[in-house]
Amino acid sequence: MASSNKFSRRSFIRTGSLGIGALALGPALSSFVLATGKAKKKLGIALVGLGSYSGGQLAPALQHTKDCYLAGIVTGTPAKAVDWAKKYNIPQKNIYNYQNFHEIANNPDIDIVYVVLPVSMHKEYTIKAAQAGKHVICEKPMALNAKDCEDMIAACKKANRLLSIGYRLHFEPHNVEIMRLGQQHILGNIKHIDTGNGFTYNGDPNAWRLKKALAGGGGLMDMGIYSIQGTRYTLGQEPVAVKATQQKLRPDFFKEVDETVFWELEFPGGLKTTGKSSYNNDWSYLKVEAEQGNFELGPAFGYGGIEGSVNGNPMKYPQIIQQAAQMDDFAKCVTLNKPSRVPGEEGLKDMKVVDAIYKSLDSGKWERIS
Repeated sequence: MASSNKFSRRSFIRTGSLGIGALALGPALSSFVLATGKAKKKLGIALVGLGSYSGGQLAPALQHTKDCYLAGIVTGTPAKAVDWAKKYNIPQKNIYNYQNFHEIANNPDIDIVYVVLPVSMHKEYTIKAAQAGKHVICEKPMALNAKDCEDMIAACKKANRLLSIGYRLHFEPHNVEIMRLGQQHILGNIKHIDTGNGFTYNGDPNAWRLKKALAGGGGLMDMGIYSIQGTRYTLGQEPVAVKATQQKLRPDFFKEVDETVFWELEFPGGLKTTGKSSYNNDWSYLKVEAEQGNFELGPAFGYGGIEGSVNGNPMKYPQIIQQAAQMDDFAKCVTLNKPSRVPGEEGLKDMKVVDAIYKSLDSGKWERIS
């Protein structure tokens, strides 16, 4: 769920051009027009878990969305419920805790549930939300492992609810351009990709992110998911094998989870790429070498300040409110009953890679990605 280095949610720097440009988000509107010509009211989103990402990014972004709005919250902390209700004018009937969460099924104000909890709780509340008749956005990493992802996808399909994963960068213009350049072979075939994402973790040593049972892992789960995604969406292909190593310079701090992980991915046809993740290095880049030149992002994965270049020429795209674009897109998908561009299957693909990386760390060998 976290992002990278100085642009992470822990210290987000909003750039001056935020919200400007073709992909930027204008003032909130009360409705949008469907293909049928009928107006549809904004869809209501309930945030489940009011940690730093909900408070620092999602709730503020929902003040700029056109097709959805902050309708409700779910929290286990009564004081937060009071503060959020006052700050965002949330009616008491739209405020839930984890004991009465099931009652959200009876609330027509809430169309979408956004699960923003520790990774170990993603599966439970995604399934509960779908069973309550709500469409679901689940933060990344999607779950503790690929099997849990499969269960979440199956539950949403059984309930006939849409499931999307919080991959905001699929809506960010610099990253979208990287996808176009790579997948359409604009500079010829890709010869190599190298990605890195991480930040120096100096926070609470008792935080849930450092507990294996809650987070599933460390820098790889939190930061590495961006590096894996970046490689996959640049190529538009799925890796078939991985070899990984790790480094732990602060073992007393990272007792249960990985600190820094390095990997090599093999793709169909034999192309090999490199990537890395860390809780002890400030990285945020994606570099691509193609037959007819190079293109890259750096910073690549943050909430703002993303910059890119093609053969040394800077990309000229606006900085946008990524989470607003992401949530608006899903609201339109729900309204028009069409699949999200970042469905549960996208999260599953990443977790298959992550599972194989952890397996390789244990075996010291190349491992197949099933």
